[in-house]
Amino acid sequence: MSIVKLNNQGVKNATAFGSITGLGSMVFIKKLTASSSSTLSFVDGASSVVLDNTYKEYLFTFNNIHPATDNTKLTFNGSIDSGSNYNVTKTTTAFYSYHAENDGGQGLGYYASEDLAQGTGFQPLIVASGNANDECGSGYLHLFNPSSTTFVKHFISRGNAYSGDYSQEVYVGGYMNTTSAVDAVQFKMSSGNIDTGDICLYGIA
Repeated sequence: MSIVKLNNQGVKNATAFGSITGLGSMVFIKKLTASSSSTLSFVDGASSVVLDNTYKEYLFTFNNIHPATDNTKLTFNGSIDSGSNYNVTKTTTAFYSYHAENDGGQGLGYYASEDLAQGTGFQPLIVASGNANDECGSGYLHLFNPSSTTFVKHFISRGNAYSGDYSQEVYVGGYMNTTSAVDAVQFKMSSGNIDTGDICLYGIA
């Protein structure tokens, strides 16, 4: 029996279950650890960062992001000039769900206040992160083919925050509306510093 597997590298074939070959792998590139940091920036060619045509897909993971300021958001933006400016035009969509520890509140819906329509500002990825000792947020961001000089740059993200006894989850998708190569990505809180936490960059081979 022959089966076919699809991924971002194209069609992969296998003759038997368990024998799929040629699949993509996740390659670690860089880890940035926050320490009362105003920003964390990944710039292609700087400090061993690779963000070019080496990979068609990149993955950022953010782990235990603890803000200095209560009830704030982890945000990101891209650059087409090696980090001189982080202001790439974006159109995005966002959905939000939440649930209280005591089961006293829950909801799901479109998050209009967190989307962008041809906006150049920073896009929220984790919302309402608390700054109490045990509060933080975690998640990931996929960025597709940022080095393309033909197409816009798609991305998808999922982030979860613990704040005020609530689990708060945000799903974001969109594109950077530029045909220039995106060669840098920056993360920051919407207010105050990133107190602790780390962001890792991987290439998907």
